[in-house]
Amino acid sequence: MPKSMTAAILEAIRGEMHRDKFLTVLYEYQRPGNLEAEFGRWRVRFCAIDEQWIVGAALGMSMIGVRAIARIPSMATFIPFELMFNHAGKLRHMTGGQAAFPMVLWADMATRAPYQGGQHADAGLESAYARLAGLKIVVPSTPYDAKGLMIAAIRDVDPVIFCHYPMPATGPEVPEEQYIVPIGQPAVRSEGKDLTIVGYAPQTAEIAKAVEELKKEGLSAEFIDPRTLAPLDGVMETIIQSVRKTGRLLTADEGSYSFCNCAEIIARVAEAVPGVKVKRLAFPDAPAPGAPEMLNYMKVDAAK
Repeated sequence: MPKSMTAAILEAIRGEMHRDKFLTVLYEYQRPGNLEAEFGRWRVRFCAIDEQWIVGAALGMSMIGVRAIARIPSMATFIPFELMFNHAGKLRHMTGGQAAFPMVLWADMATRAPYQGGQHADAGLESAYARLAGLKIVVPSTPYDAKGLMIAAIRDVDPVIFCHYPMPATGPEVPEEQYIVPIGQPAVRSEGKDLTIVGYAPQTAEIAKAVEELKKEGLSAEFIDPRTLAPLDGVMETIIQSVRKTGRLLTADEGSYSFCNCAEIIARVAEAVPGVKVKRLAFPDAPAPGAPEMLNYMKVDAAK
């Protein structure tokens, strides 16, 4: 049976906790599998429902050399924003490298699902964190990427926000051993010559469908999954190289149309490739409705 996203992430954390005897996990009610039973409650700590405290504790631990993972639920993605903005992303630079925050903010991300309040279906908030200097932002779309990116995030000297969207168990098989998916390295999901399509989880599933539909029309699309939203330098090298070949760029983003991550990608491509044809698809600038009919009308899917 293929490993789920969560199973792959927990496997990564388990391996790193064996590798680093001080690595600690702080969480609320999203119990991290059997990690507490295996490593004890002092290293896998059930906390009160207080995301500021959980993230603040993880930052404090990491500042003294104890690597930590703080997991927060999807309805609280923005609560630790001030801590990540004012402290986590800046300390290493403010101290000339003498101090750092080697911690991971494992953030469950909201999806565009029906029957929820607008505040619980507001996907795309990773774009706000991606604007903060000093932070690294990763968004896996397969279990294989989830495991490798979590390991890379844990071992990184800088604070990393690990954006966990619920995605199906697709993609390459997840090995039992530990491995790294390098932060800043995109994945070319399919090669093509007529059009470049860029998008990350959770849009990757819809893009994959669109690529197959385009093949039926005789069009060859190159599909690039950034996997990393900050830093973008390495990601953009791959995207720009592709767009120079195809001359066209289409992006699909689950977040709101204005100021989404794909808008930044388009801006950089426009600067680097004069005359390129671009199109951005994203959720309208409005709260997500609860009615499934209205929500499906607003969402970006393969048909659009």
